[in-house]
Amino acid sequence: MEAKTKTNLAQLHGFCPFFMNQIGQPRVQVCVKGKKAKACLRILQPMVDNPGRNLHIEIIRSSMKSKTLQYIGAGSLVMSLLVPAQAQEKVDFLRHIKPILESTCLSCHNPDNIKGELLMNTRANVIKGGEYGTALVPGDPDESSLYTLTILDPDDDDIMPPKGDPLSKEQTDLLKVWIEQGADWPEEVELKPAMRVDFVQDVQPVLEQNCVGCHREGHADGNLRLDQRKLAFEGGKSGKAIIPGRSGLSSLYTFTILPEDHEDLMPPAKKDGPMAKDKSDILRFWIDQGAQWPDGITLVPRKAETGPSGANMELVNAMHQRILEKADVTDASKMTDYTETLAGTSVTFDMVAIQGGVFKMGSPESESGRREDEGPQVDITLSPFWIGKHEVTWNEYELFMYPEEMARLLNAGDDYHDPLADAVSKPTKPYVEMSFGMGKDGYPAISMTQHAASKYCQWLSAKTGHFYRLPTEAEWEYACRAGTTTAFWFGDDGEKIGDYEWYADNADFKYQKVGTKKPNPWGLYDMHGNVAEWVIDAYDAAGYQSLENGDRANPFRFSDKLYPRTVRGGSWDDYPEAMRSAARRASDAQWKMQDPQLPKSIWYLTDAQFLGIRVVRPLETPSAETIARYWNNLNERD
Repeated sequence: MEAKTKTNLAQLHGFCPFFMNQIGQPRVQVCVKGKKAKACLRILQPMVDNPGRNLHIEIIRSSMKSKTLQYIGAGSLVMSLLVPAQAQEKVDFLRHIKPILESTCLSCHNPDNIKGELLMNTRANVIKGGEYGTALVPGDPDESSLYTLTILDPDDDDIMPPKGDPLSKEQTDLLKVWIEQGADWPEEVELKPAMRVDFVQDVQPVLEQNCVGCHREGHADGNLRLDQRKLAFEGGKSGKAIIPGRSGLSSLYTFTILPEDHEDLMPPAKKDGPMAKDKSDILRFWIDQGAQWPDGITLVPRKAETGPSGANMELVNAMHQRILEKADVTDASKMTDYTETLAGTSVTFDMVAIQGGVFKMGSPESESGRREDEGPQVDITLSPFWIGKHEVTWNEYELFMYPEEMARLLNAGDDYHDPLADAVSKPTKPYVEMSFGMGKDGYPAISMTQHAASKYCQWLSAKTGHFYRLPTEAEWEYACRAGTTTAFWFGDDGEKIGDYEWYADNADFKYQKVGTKKPNPWGLYDMHGNVAEWVIDAYDAAGYQSLENGDRANPFRFSDKLYPRTVRGGSWDDYPEAMRSAARRASDAQWKMQDPQLPKSIWYLTDAQFLGIRVVRPLETPSAETIARYWNNLNERD
């Protein structure tokens, strides 16, 4: 066998002299010309069963005319080499595998959310498996669904992780080699879900706003460039800036957490350093998860905090210009109801025209179930606007959550993608299925943060060319009352609410399809029930005292802190007292209680399964600065 191996190696050396210089490496390329490629494959085949070490050989055909290389084939061949070879590098569980599993698998396979009866927090549990058997067979990746499900076609229903966000080849290769090597996993290490970082959405903005200005072509401080992937990984005078899997050894991260007066702090204090913790955490998670940087992305310096709450004013200004150019109605007398179709799809939503006017906001002291935060009653003047006939459904919202996946699912048209809409920040992949099994087609979208709801409105505005936002608290109550002054739009008797709304006694412990109960006098559905709805205002426990002597025309309370903010309307989980037109509730950090991520998600409220949204379009388009304020009502970080 040894003699035959020697002959085969000599033949390969004849085809490709460079081959013999590579055999000490774990990955070898054999570059040959023309028809000799097939001969190489025949020579390599007998080696497959030869005992020895693992060696991955790629056979490349060289075309002299085109000066290109064509990939022919590859095989992980077990070869007995006559030249001493370095053993394949051991895959380190803590460095390589733990970040992959925690960021892509644990969200659906943790003690609080065990999908398919598979718990993946310990090695023993992964080997034990779930309803489809074991997920891990140490030494055999082909029998380990932990690996095999990650390499399925992206359109396969069984691919893991799901929702069109597959692992990179580098990550799947690591899983495969780790399993081949016996799947070592320290017994004391228990995994927990972690934020999965997306380079374009999460990392690129941090680097462009904080780092690239001083580390780019023509301006590479310390000989370090961070505008291109290859150069960023090469490092600079201080060595490697990015070491995948080792944030603690990567200066790109470690220099951001130095004391403010440290000379190596990046960005330095004179350039707005130190970096905010949530941003440095993003770099840490990204590096620990393998520092994936998609090909073809070149970074450019961008200014941060250029508008209200960090709004990208360049993008907002472009959207504002589009909205002004598309303005088709400027006179309230010409406002009519309309249906909007989202470009490239058949998904539609209906908007109802609401004439402006004056109404009494809040509840009288005599109203049954009244709370102190519903008064004192004040007369409010509102300008005309359109408001959604229904709560926003998953059909609409998932186009924002999963634009690429939905494009494939719906066979979207050529006008589906829009550069302005595509530039809006979008939610990260949720760690649980966000309908919680209650249904999606025609059902209300739920459990989004106010930040996510506002970003949806920004995306919707870019898609349609109309300015959409969340309603103000005053607009919501005005539309809910629909000209009435009673506790509910149908009267004062809460016992009749089941005829008009979905609530705790008739909803079967879940939300229902929108528009299946009776509308209010202005044609709006589910205003009292089904799901509660975000409004844009901060919550004030003192009610409307500040409005007694203040401006009562189109009031809006801008929030200067994350909690509490205001939610209006009742839900499938409420009883009549909490569903009245004047009833209010304050947002709470407990609505993220089950979220295991650190930091907590800025997109999802895992414990607010009663909460959705409805959109508003004012007749008058405000300034770009005001629009930015509506779409960026303070960062959502806990």
